[in-house]
Amino acid sequence: MEVGHLPVLAEEVVTMLAPAPGSLQIDATIGGGGHTERILEATNPDGRLLGLDADGAAIARVQERLARFGDRLGLRQANFRELGLVAPEAGFGAVDGLLFDLGLSSYQLADAERGFSFRTGGPLDMRFDKTRGIPAAELLATLDVKELAALFKRYGEEPFAHRIARAIVEARAKAPVVSAHELATLAERVVPAPARRRIHPATRVFQALRIAVNEELDALAEGLASGLELLRPGGRLVVLSYRSLEDRIVKQFIAKERRGCICPPELPVCVCGRKPRLRLVTHPSLTPSAEEIAANPRARSARLRAAERMAA
Repeated sequence: MEVGHLPVLAEEVVTMLAPAPGSLQIDATIGGGGHTERILEATNPDGRLLGLDADGAAIARVQERLARFGDRLGLRQANFRELGLVAPEAGFGAVDGLLFDLGLSSYQLADAERGFSFRTGGPLDMRFDKTRGIPAAELLATLDVKELAALFKRYGEEPFAHRIARAIVEARAKAPVVSAHELATLAERVVPAPARRRIHPATRVFQALRIAVNEELDALAEGLASGLELLRPGGRLVVLSYRSLEDRIVKQFIAKERRGCICPPELPVCVCGRKPRLRLVTHPSLTPSAEEIAANPRARSARLRAAERMAA
């Protein structure tokens, strides 16, 4: 049975992007294609959209589902850190809107062969692009206790990082930890019961591994910087984040580009001459309504930030 995918804050995303007929838009993370579809509908009859995703399965799925838009939709399998190269080559060197949706799609979470979710099991791969990088199982097999604990703390903010890391290393002395089910079981066993009440004890560990495998935080910083260079004056940057680590990067990026000047604070006057390039559209961010969270629990942690490119 096909898994459904509900785009988060769909109406708010379209409102913030303000797509118009004839405009050029980029969806840097097409996922299930829900936002892509709404943006293309809002830009009828001649607006065009470039959709990127590191996951080849997402590209194939959206290509089939949104075939009715014809050449108004261009798709590229690429990580959004490659925006600066991919977009101009596709004819999107100057655009009116750019969307980053940093959440996993329901299709990815339900794919038992990818290991993204502890609920579906499967091999611990976690790569968006299976032709690049190393799978999560390899990290678990090669990093020592200290390195694993540091990874879980940095990318998962896991309070029991050392306990879980030690359990993994002890377990792999007998047999490699290669499946999502094995890893989830290890985390359940060593995380104290009171800490399990709000979220599954493996949640932060899976998040940390996925971020590390795909270099997500570095890619986000690079993608935002490249994306800003593509925006025309008046163009909109819209970002949906779901975790504090990502949201912090987005918030700091927008704040820096709103501020402009990067001179040391001890200087009495600006000498760098750097002007603000963004103005905030959301004040400061939007979150899903209780009704949307009830219909789509995955939306509960979403935060939408939007900014507009200022004239030079």
